Amino acid sequence: MRWGWCLAIAWCLGTPVAAKTWQVTAGDDLPLTIARATSGDTIEVAPGVYPVNLVIDKPLRLIGKGKPTLSGGEQGDVIRVKSPDVMIEGFIVRDSGNDLGAQHAGIYLERGSHRAVVRGCDFAWTLFGLWIEKADDVLIENNRITGKRDYASAQRGNGIQLYNSQRARIIGNDISFVRDGIYVDVSHQALFRGNRMHHARYGTHYMNSHQNVWEDNEVFLNRGGLALMEVREQIVRRNKAWGNTDHGIMLRTIQDAVIEDNVVAGNARGFFIYDAEYNTLKNNLVIGNRVGVHLWAGSYRNAVDGNDFIGNREPIRYVATRDEIWGKTAGNYWSNYLGWDHDGDGRGDVQYEANDVVDRLVWRHPLAKLLIHSAAVQTLRMVSRQFPILRVPSIVDPHPAMQPHHANWSEWLEPNHH
Repeated sequence: MRWGWCLAIAWCLGTPVAAKTWQVTAGDDLPLTIARATSGDTIEVAPGVYPVNLVIDKPLRLIGKGKPTLSGGEQGDVIRVKSPDVMIEGFIVRDSGNDLGAQHAGIYLERGSHRAVVRGCDFAWTLFGLWIEKADDVLIENNRITGKRDYASAQRGNGIQLYNSQRARIIGNDISFVRDGIYVDVSHQALFRGNRMHHARYGTHYMNSHQNVWEDNEVFLNRGGLALMEVREQIVRRNKAWGNTDHGIMLRTIQDAVIEDNVVAGNARGFFIYDAEYNTLKNNLVIGNRVGVHLWAGSYRNAVDGNDFIGNREPIRYVATRDEIWGKTAGNYWSNYLGWDHDGDGRGDVQYEANDVVDRLVWRHPLAKLLIHSAAVQTLRMVSRQFPILRVPSIVDPHPAMQPHHANWSEWLEPNHH
C-alpha cells in the first residue's frame, strides 16, 4: 500500500501541469496577471486601454481580442521581453519613451528572447517599433509600425532594429514615419519578405550581414530605398523601389549577390553601385529615373544581363578608368540605343556605349534632346567612335536587346500611381 502511494505521488509530480488561459478585461491588473501566470500559459486581453510598461520573463502567449491598446505613457518600453518562446499578437502598442540612448521601443526583445513571435500589432507613437537584440529565429509578421511622425528624422528611432540575430523572418510589415524602416546589423540567414517601407530616411539600412533574402518588398517615397552595404551572398529579388529622392537600391561593398526581377522606377538614382564585385544583376526593370545606374569605385566583374533601361534621363553614370562589358548572353535593352538589327536575331548589330560624347552633350544641355535624331547629332556620334581621343571609359553592351524583356514596362512610367 505504501508503495502504491509513492508511485501515485511520483506520477503526479512528473506530469506537466496543463497550460492555463487567463482572461483580462479593462480595469484588471494586466501586469499582475502576467506575474501569476506560469510558463506556457495564454493571456487573452479584452478591448480597452491599458496603461502599462510590461515585462514578460517567461514563455507566454499574450493575445489581444479586438485590438486592445497598451500605452506606455511615453515612459520606457511598452513591452520588454526577457524570455524565449513569447508570442504577442493583436494589440495596439503605443506611446513609448523618447530616449534614443535607452532605445525605448514599443516591444524590446532582449538577448535570449529566441523564437519570439510578434504578429498583427499596430505600433503608434513609438520611438523604435521593435528592437531585437541577440534573439534568434524570431517571426515579426503583419504589423503596422508608425513612428513619432512629428519628430525630425534624426530624433526618431527605426521601425524594426535587428542586431546580432540569426534566421529572423520579417514578413508583411508596413513601416512609415521612422528614421529607417528596417535597420539590420550583423544578422545572418534572415528572410525579409513582403514589407512596405515608406516616408523614412532609408526604407532599409543594412550592414555587415550575410546570406539573407530580400524579396517582394516595396520601398517608396523615402530618401533612399534599399541600402545594402558591406554584405555577401544576398538574394535581392522582386522588390519595387520607386519615388525615392536619392536611390532606389544601393549596393555598396557587396559580393556574390543575385539581384534579379526588381523594379526600380522614378528615383533620383535607380541603382547606386559602389565597390561591388562578382554579383549578378538580371531581369531588372530600371525606368524613369534621373540616373538609371550610378556605378563607380571599382565595380567590376559583375554579370549584368537581360535588364531593361528605359526612359532614364541619364542611363549610366560610370566613373572608372576602363570599359566594363555588360550583356554577354542575352543583352540588355536600352531605350536610347540607336543601332540596328539587320539579321533579325533580336540583338543589335552595333554595340551600345554609355557615356559617349552625345550622351555627355545631352546631360549638360538637355535641350539638345530635341536634335537627338538629327543627321548632325548622329554624325557626331559616328565621328566620336572613329576617334578614340574623344571617348571616355564606358559600359559597353556588345549586342543589346532590340525589345524590352518586360512586357508591362509602360505601367511604370508614372510610378506614383503604384
